[in-house]
Amino acid sequence: MGNRVVDSMVGRVRGIPSWQVTLGLALLGLGFLIAAQLASERPRIRYTTQERAPLIEIAVDLQEQQATLSARVLELREAIQGLEQAGQGTSVEIGQLNRQLEEARLAAGLIPLRGTGLVFQLEDSVQEPGDDEALSDYLVSARDLRTMVEELWLAGAEAIAINGERVTPTTAIIDIGGVILANSAYLAPPYQVTAIGPDDLYDRLTASAGFADFVRARQDDYGIRIGYAEPEEVDVPAFAGTVTLRYARPLPADTARAGPSPEP
Repeated sequence: MGNRVVDSMVGRVRGIPSWQVTLGLALLGLGFLIAAQLASERPRIRYTTQERAPLIEIAVDLQEQQATLSARVLELREAIQGLEQAGQGTSVEIGQLNRQLEEARLAAGLIPLRGTGLVFQLEDSVQEPGDDEALSDYLVSARDLRTMVEELWLAGAEAIAINGERVTPTTAIIDIGGVILANSAYLAPPYQVTAIGPDDLYDRLTASAGFADFVRARQDDYGIRIGYAEPEEVDVPAFAGTVTLRYARPLPADTARAGPSPEP
């Protein structure tokens, strides 16, 4: 009985055309591939859905951090602009202080100068003094040099030197024996007085009655030789001494404005 059934089934299979068998196998394989594809897509869809929320959160956090950093950048830029503006103001103040310092150094004679000016030379007289005259009257004295310096200042001189010694507001010119002392330096004759000033410094000087009287008194009466030259440029060296005052101090502002007290 069993053999008959098997034989019957085999016969039916043999009776099916071959193209039907091939088509069935093809459809079976296609169904298997579709089922496999669907099976593989399900985990991917679940994975994407599960991971999307954390990624969105991370993106939102990054955007917030970026906004914070952008705001900080703007704050820093404003701070930098403020510092630059403050720096410009500081530069202006420093420039003003430097100019004031330069003026003070010029006034103190601490800077060497070169410019138009005059060179005067004063030499002792070659005349013999009379019986009732003093030999010192026929020699160039510290008083002569002080008068020369004062007249040059009044004529507009900006810098003066005597035998290479810069004359400053604290310079003392005094007689010591047979020589003259200036800035703690001993000067020997002849004495050269160099002055820097405007182009018409000589005209201003000779127009002064005080200078004319000085020349007349010393040159005509005692034979002191006074010559001058007007080179294209003259050099006045810087003051080489100390600028520290040991025996002086500035007056308080109130005292300076009030002036000296009247004598009893």
